[in-house]
Amino acid sequence: MKITDLIGPDATPVRVGGGATWSEGPLWLPAEAAVIWSDIPGNRILRWTEATGEVTVDRTDVEFTNGRTLDRQGRVVTCSHGRRAIERDGEVLVDHYGSARLNSPNDVVVASDGTIWFTDPPYGIVQPTEGHPGEREYDDCYVFRFDPATGELTPVVTDLEEPNGLAFSPDESLLYVADTSAALRTDGGGNHWIRVYDVRDGRRCKNGRLFTEVSPGVADGFRVDVHGNVWTSSGDSVQVYAPDGRHLGKIAVPETVGNLCFGGPDRDTLFIAATTSLYRLQTRTRGAA
Repeated sequence: MKITDLIGPDATPVRVGGGATWSEGPLWLPAEAAVIWSDIPGNRILRWTEATGEVTVDRTDVEFTNGRTLDRQGRVVTCSHGRRAIERDGEVLVDHYGSARLNSPNDVVVASDGTIWFTDPPYGIVQPTEGHPGEREYDDCYVFRFDPATGELTPVVTDLEEPNGLAFSPDESLLYVADTSAALRTDGGGNHWIRVYDVRDGRRCKNGRLFTEVSPGVADGFRVDVHGNVWTSSGDSVQVYAPDGRHLGKIAVPETVGNLCFGGPDRDTLFIAATTSLYRLQTRTRGAA
């Protein structure tokens, strides 16, 4: 597969609106034909509505929300830096691991069995503009699996410094997780890669290995299409990788990309949250369900 199989030769991201300080966590809402996304430092959620083409403020004072997704019932599951929690339609589902508070949940996916998988780096407790100052109470940064039916919270990936974006392969046999520990480093150190793990029994991750290093910048957030290709943020573009890690190409974006999602009635439009703005790009593929 080539990049031209996935986007047209003249396809270019189109800015649909902006006004944010740092854009993250875009989510297509099928029932409303709209995209909501986080302006984390602005402590608000923005909305772009397809019917009008307008960007409006959806909500304010939202406790520094970041990534979000829909569960199997169409409810919005959100990462809250400020509450150090995973929320569903505004209600806190989980905010502790044992007796310790979570760090600052960052990005989230929902598996076909309804369990919620999320990353828990420290960004909301170490960056004053993205949450509230705090401590790593369990002294690490994990990827967790949360079962809302039982309340069970289980670490599934524990070998990353600062886990960030995550996504399943289309058949959920693989879990991709970004490590973005290079993001706040000023000495040139840290990680800017995506690792991939085998998912066993829908409950455990094994055999972690490097999928790809992303440069410039970091793989803040990413999504997977129906062919298993990984579409990831980076410092200057959306970069696309085949399931075997082969680099297929990059799509230049005028601003630093924070995250992205597939949407539209056929899930073939890529929405890109980048610094101050939201962009859209027509593709020749579809996002994995």
